[in-house]
Amino acid sequence: MKKSKNVMTIRVPEDLKERIEKFALLQGVSINQFALYTFTKELAELETNKFFRNELKSKKKDTLKNFDILMSTVPARTNPDWDEIRE
Repeated sequence: MKKSKNVMTIRVPEDLKERIEKFALLQGVSINQFALYTFTKELAELETNKFFRNELKSKKKDTLKNFDILMSTVPARTNPDWDEIRE
């Protein structure tokens, strides 16, 4: 089943438009593809943030501290080449 496409027009300041065009070009994608990626990524982060805020409301105060301690044990890693913004 084919998903229908919707058109959304947004107004952005000229300097933001230029930045969007620059990064889309650097990534080798269209402005539309870049916008879809950035909208999707930001929405996912907002939704994740909302989820954890709701989860933490019912937890003890030291939960976040313990989470930070746990996360500090995760080894650092570099992003794969395909996930880097090239300048």
